[in-house]
Amino acid sequence: MTAVARGASASAPPTNKAMSAAGLRAFFRIAGSWGLNTEEQMVLLGAPGRSTYFKWKSAPEAADLKRDTLERLSYILGIYKSLQILLPDTTAADAWVKKTNTAPLFGGKSALDRMLGGNTGDLLAVRQYLDARRGGWA
Repeated sequence: MTAVARGASASAPPTNKAMSAAGLRAFFRIAGSWGLNTEEQMVLLGAPGRSTYFKWKSAPEAADLKRDTLERLSYILGIYKSLQILLPDTTAADAWVKKTNTAPLFGGKSALDRMLGGNTGDLLAVRQYLDARRGGWA
């Protein structure tokens, strides 16, 4: 009898807790690479309370994030991945988020400034901009 027949589905979707833990671990690594301070990280995560933020940071495996926070993490991971593809030099890719940008979306400010607007749509806009750059649609 196979594992699937016994009820251990090989294609079962990950649990919310598993996605939360993986997303937070990746987020905190990215935040370190981008040199983000605590306040910036909190805004990008959707402004959780300070105690919640520090719980997530110290024990991501215990987190059970809401859909909004998981969506934010997805956009940030996509932004990071796009930058690694567009700028294969890791140092340049990590520095890009803080550099001023003349693209109309940024209006002379950095992508991080846009992302710190606090809305999920700000993260989506940066993600779409980079995805377009990768695909030649920008």
